[in-house]
Amino acid sequence: MELGIRTEQDGGVCTVTLEGEVDVYTAPRLKEQLVALLEGDCVSVIVDLEKVAFIDSSGLGVLVSALRRAREKDGVVRIVCTRDSILKIFRITGLDKVFPIFSDASEAREF
Repeated sequence: MELGIRTEQDGGVCTVTLEGEVDVYTAPRLKEQLVALLEGDCVSVIVDLEKVAFIDSSGLGVLVSALRRAREKDGVVRIVCTRDSILKIFRITGLDKVFPIFSDASEAREF
């Protein structure tokens, strides 16, 4: 399956909306996009996973790498997700303690 990536910027906050699957085949495109945003004007990134059907360890690795880059700029990566299957992966890996997870993008922006 393909991965759709849409980005929006509002000041120093960028929202990346994903649709499809984040796996070993699509993770490099996501990494490229996140690196470009964080090397540009984005200090903080909101990653919307609401339309993501699947994420594997390579996708999680890209998110952790983006968080590291954001923290170097005193920024943060926030996750938007209410899908149980995706949230379960964050809980199992302990990443629910690493990333702030929100139920919608507007809530993540206000944090």
